[in-house]
Amino acid sequence: MPANARISQRIAAIAESATLAVDAKAKALKAAGRPVIGFGAGEPDFPTPDYIVEAAIDAARQPKFHRYSPAGGLPELKQAIAEKTKRDSGYEAEPAQVLVTNGGKQAVYESFATLLDPGDEVLVPTPYWTTYPEAIRLAGGVPVEVFAGPEQGYLVTVDQLEAALTERTKILLFVSPSNPTGAVYSPEQVAEIGKWAASKDLWVVTDEIYEHLTYDGMPFTSIATAAPELGDKVVILNGVAKTYAMTGWRVGWMIGPKDVIKAATNMQSHATSNVANVSQMAALAAVSGPLTAVDEMKVAFDRRRKAMVTALNEIEGVECPTPKGAFYAYADVRGLLGKEIGGIRPATSAELASLILDKVEVAVVPGEAFGPSGYVRLSYALGDEDLATGVGRLQEFLGTAR
Repeated sequence: MPANARISQRIAAIAESATLAVDAKAKALKAAGRPVIGFGAGEPDFPTPDYIVEAAIDAARQPKFHRYSPAGGLPELKQAIAEKTKRDSGYEAEPAQVLVTNGGKQAVYESFATLLDPGDEVLVPTPYWTTYPEAIRLAGGVPVEVFAGPEQGYLVTVDQLEAALTERTKILLFVSPSNPTGAVYSPEQVAEIGKWAASKDLWVVTDEIYEHLTYDGMPFTSIATAAPELGDKVVILNGVAKTYAMTGWRVGWMIGPKDVIKAATNMQSHATSNVANVSQMAALAAVSGPLTAVDEMKVAFDRRRKAMVTALNEIEGVECPTPKGAFYAYADVRGLLGKEIGGIRPATSAELASLILDKVEVAVVPGEAFGPSGYVRLSYALGDEDLATGVGRLQEFLGTAR
């Protein structure tokens, strides 16, 4: 890069969030009057529950919340997050082990920035959420992809992790339920992977933001409790976005050893300071309240999940394992690549996704955003009517592949 380059090499190397880019394009086309169906963003179509909104309104009226508050989070929220984590994950933490962040993405980046030195490697089960490798690189680390395809349910094995291990490996990233695949590890698999990581003296950063969205009787299992051998070398990431339909409120958190949380809090104090107090009080109402809202959303998600997977698997050249968690279907479209569709022969899933958007106005995210080409991610966190219309267009269009 030239010495007088306007953008630093570090920032210039970061790729745009593919999921947000697809969602933005779909919304722009919709605003222009085109009947686009967007399967791109992982965002519940439900409103935030009323009792949470009311808590925010009440907080907005209180002058004390118009001022700066502790950079690491309101004490009452940190206490509530610790209690919620004990309830849902079985993991005991003190408020001093909690850092409240501006959404889950900030928690992801701050975790890697706090733990990694330049050149340290992170094992990243693949397909992965698009932000993970970028956050690792931005923190100076090296993401090492460990790919598990549909033939193994998108679930990596200990043998695969062992094969990817080097002397520079410092962290295992563990995500279950998974974005983008919806894969969920069984309790036995979680324990096995956790014990392996402990035996290698690795840190585990585990993202539990989809903990309440599992189906078909599949339980959520926290690696922090399934593998007590990890001791304090585990960082839990979470937030209110998915469980309570609060993507726009921007409240996440990380839980870890006190020294790690203190260091991450120091960084946040210079980067952003406190999360907006009104949002924090809304999050307090959410994590302290019942899970009735998410239980109601799960009924709809489950119905849509079944409808989408059934419809996708009726398309010749498409194979879609049934996801056990989150609200995504990750379809294998390698059987379509190279075939003529709409007068074009797409060679990659990125080309296929672009073709689908241009020809039938359906937005999906190509596999290149999450790892290897040959796949597309579709979120079923949208209305039943839109879902039926969208998959109907896909069936009609992709059914012409020759």
